[in-house]
Amino acid sequence: MTQRNGISGTSDRFLHSEASVVCEDADGKSMEQERPPEVNDCESEEGGRGGEREGSVAVTGPVTAPDGGWGWVVLVATIMVLALTLAFPSCVGIFYTDLQNEFHASNSETSWVPSIMTSVLHAGGPFCSVLVGRLGCRATVMLGGVLSGLGMAASSFTQSIGELYITAGVITGLGFCFSFQPAVTILGHYFVRRRAFANAMSSTGTALGLCTLPVLGHYLHGEFGWRGSFLILGAVLLNCCVCGAVMRPLQPNRGRGQPLMNHGPSPPEEEDAKEGKGWVGRTWSFLVASLSEHMAFDQFCNNSRYCVYAIGITWMMLGFVVPLVYLVPYATANNMEQGRAAMLLSILGVVNIVVRPPFGIIFNMPWFKGRHVYVFASALLVNGLSNSICCIGPSFTVLLTYVAVYGLSMSVVGSLMFTVLMDIVEMSRFPSALGLLAIMESITLLIGPPLAGVLVDRTGQYYHVFFACSAVVASSAVFLMVSFWWLDKRDKKWSKPCQPASQPEPARSAINIVPGCQYSSVPTEGDKDKASSNGAECIASV
Repeated sequence: MTQRNGISGTSDRFLHSEASVVCEDADGKSMEQERPPEVNDCESEEGGRGGEREGSVAVTGPVTAPDGGWGWVVLVATIMVLALTLAFPSCVGIFYTDLQNEFHASNSETSWVPSIMTSVLHAGGPFCSVLVGRLGCRATVMLGGVLSGLGMAASSFTQSIGELYITAGVITGLGFCFSFQPAVTILGHYFVRRRAFANAMSSTGTALGLCTLPVLGHYLHGEFGWRGSFLILGAVLLNCCVCGAVMRPLQPNRGRGQPLMNHGPSPPEEEDAKEGKGWVGRTWSFLVASLSEHMAFDQFCNNSRYCVYAIGITWMMLGFVVPLVYLVPYATANNMEQGRAAMLLSILGVVNIVVRPPFGIIFNMPWFKGRHVYVFASALLVNGLSNSICCIGPSFTVLLTYVAVYGLSMSVVGSLMFTVLMDIVEMSRFPSALGLLAIMESITLLIGPPLAGVLVDRTGQYYHVFFACSAVVASSAVFLMVSFWWLDKRDKKWSKPCQPASQPEPARSAINIVPGCQYSSVPTEGDKDKASSNGAECIASV
């Protein structure tokens, strides 16, 4: 059974990939004009605003995703941004004991620092979407670099654990959000055919951060203490500004066809209606429009696959990042040198760097098209079960085995997380879908480490944390497997009577839902091969 999602007038700032335009001819019959997957009919971020300054109609046109060229520079910049943002909260464990001694805080109180940082990183998604719509991806990434750098620099002057919550948690976390999400979004616009490979390669940034930041943090800790380390790390985070500077938006190919969207002044009737609402009505309308644009509630209610995926990922995040926060404290509490404990995180990063590029090439093969979510869930199950290895003992050999297994499974999870999301929602709705998913994740990311800290304070043992994380992550993997298997079985059952091979026209008639032009997903080569075996071509794969 196919599902279609319209595009609101305000969401056209984002580049639409794999799109086709459905219009009506002079006789009122629907026509479908297909374009190659790498051609997107939309306005670019800078091109659209430039058109508004030049005239009443935005400059629009087909935008070609290069799938290479300057896209490789954007890919490298995205890798660096992910290394400096997503991996950073896990490295706070290096300074865990110092923060406890400095502020006389318990495990639960200290764990709020990386917890708030990670939670705000995800919860700021809607604000980030607004900034991307106003400023574009490039300026938003640079703004995030400035915020995160200032937040860490201010953290070095804090005098209480509460001040650290605000500086390192809220300000730095919000800067991470403003850098991370636009980088992922613009990468999806630069790559269409090689999107799975590009996402897998960009996810190596997290591994690169896990490999280098613990070593750098350990060195700075020994030389300058935790305050000097935070100040220097703040300067390092300013490199996000350099990465954002190279993320130039795609420019439309001018001179082909008429503009698809008119951004000129509203008709007089609409202006009169707005004035009649009053400031309360206008404020309410603005809030509703903003929520609809930047948080994909329509996807959550109408797209069952996105709903299941969002619930599964939200539950997964309750225990997915907690082992990274408590691995170093667990090792040092059992008389392991801090240098060797920090080396475990570096080894974890090396494993990810080595295996993610080959996984990206493998998962880009046609056979994996439509099976990404099952590979993702299987790796997630292995990742959850691997946490129980830590409970065998705190020796370096056992923890090294744990890091190897955890790193391999984490590589698959990280490589496919955004790819699966792009498979189940249209690219035009990806920023808002990512924003809502980030909001949901932030809740469990916020409470996960503090709950683990309470568990350690009450039991006095760290291995209970790894047991709990194993159960949470493994259960989320089973939920995703069973749910998507049931959805696939249901869709196959419903699609057989709805799309007979001998009557393709009724399936086409479902396209013309509203008058005018609409966008819909166009299946890639792997989808078309699959559809041809069933005797019908699918219009949308969600």
